[in-house]
Amino acid sequence: MKIVALFPETQKDNNNQLLSTEKALGLRPFLEEKGHELVIISDTESQLEPHLKDMSVIISSPFFPAYVNEDLIQKAPQLQLAITAGVGSDHVDLDAAINHNISVVEVTGSNVVSVAEHAVMDILILLRNFLEGHRQAVEGEWNLPKVGNHAHDLEGKTVGIFGFGRIGQLVAQRLQPFDVKLQHHDPLHEEQLHGSQSVSFEELVETSDILTIHAPLTKQTEHLFNRELLNKMKRGAYLVNTARGKIVDRDALKEVLESDHLAGYAGDVWYPQPAPSDHPWRTMPKQGMTIHYSGMTLEAQARIEEGVKDILTRFFENRPMQPKDVIVEGGQIASSSYRVK
Repeated sequence: MKIVALFPETQKDNNNQLLSTEKALGLRPFLEEKGHELVIISDTESQLEPHLKDMSVIISSPFFPAYVNEDLIQKAPQLQLAITAGVGSDHVDLDAAINHNISVVEVTGSNVVSVAEHAVMDILILLRNFLEGHRQAVEGEWNLPKVGNHAHDLEGKTVGIFGFGRIGQLVAQRLQPFDVKLQHHDPLHEEQLHGSQSVSFEELVETSDILTIHAPLTKQTEHLFNRELLNKMKRGAYLVNTARGKIVDRDALKEVLESDHLAGYAGDVWYPQPAPSDHPWRTMPKQGMTIHYSGMTLEAQARIEEGVKDILTRFFENRPMQPKDVIVEGGQIASSSYRVK
């Protein structure tokens, strides 16, 4: 059986990087001893095409995704399983997977701690105007008002969490000691946990000083944060997005930052990924963007490796997947997070 995995090219200083062409989550010896063929690629456009006709499994990560669309699936008649090495399977066309009876699974929970910690970091970086302070330290300046006039305490602020699943709840738990007002919106999770109150989406958007996004990318959330919605946010509010780049309208975000309606934006998710060098978010003002690595800590990568191997073992042995990991199975959506509401 042929398994094709897309991972970023190994760099000389990345000896510990499990999500790389060299380490490849330890899959090469794991699969070879089971008698299966592993093909590792680092570029879908130039390297994937020769393997489409006979591959049974495709593996990629949210950080470096293979976009499994209808066209690709049409060219891959033996494809049975699409594995996300991490969390978030929006790079797979779920409707096409359903129509062709392809299972879509991910390693649910593998990087929730890592992403939650990253989101809290982004909130603090924005509020404390860290980037300007760091720029001055590097470039030899000492302009205190330029930093302090745009620096705020987190204490006493209203933090809104859009999406209150595993990651959203961990964010609330970590923010609670900062003595903030926590509120969230999630139709699937209306419970009040970690001091956070469930509110309507309108109230969340209009009253939050900081709004952090932790919802999956679905037909309902794609470009949800459009020009109209972004302008409904409090003037001077901050927006953090470690979920998916496509939830926020690309050009509208740049406009609201340039107009000073929003005070700042931070996150690590883009569309497409890897983001092109001329992506407008790279140069828009008042932003603390990084490349997509919030869920790529070494600890998270170890959990991803364990999860991917468990998924493959279950697949080879024709055993049921862990229900928490299944997005599409048997020609239907299995995860409540991806069902059309």
